[in-house]
Amino acid sequence: MTHHKLPEVKKRLARIEGHVKGISKMIDGGKGYPEIVQQITAVRAALDSTMEIIIQDLVDHVNLNTNTKGKKAASDLKDTVSKIL
Repeated sequence: MTHHKLPEVKKRLARIEGHVKGISKMIDGGKGYPEIVQQITAVRAALDSTMEIIIQDLVDHVNLNTNTKGKKAASDLKDTVSKIL
């Protein structure tokens, strides 16, 4: 991963960590499963979004260091991964 996205990734991970701690407090506080599952879903979406940033940054790095055919393949990979996430 190139370093220019690292601060954004770290910030997102810190936010996710806080969110997970909040879910643990919800459990300790006796919240119901629907609320807990809703928050877990939000954490999963945040992780997927963070993973997408990392993968896009990696593919962008590959694009800078490959020929035209390789750039097309990297672009296709980026599009495919974005659809998965």
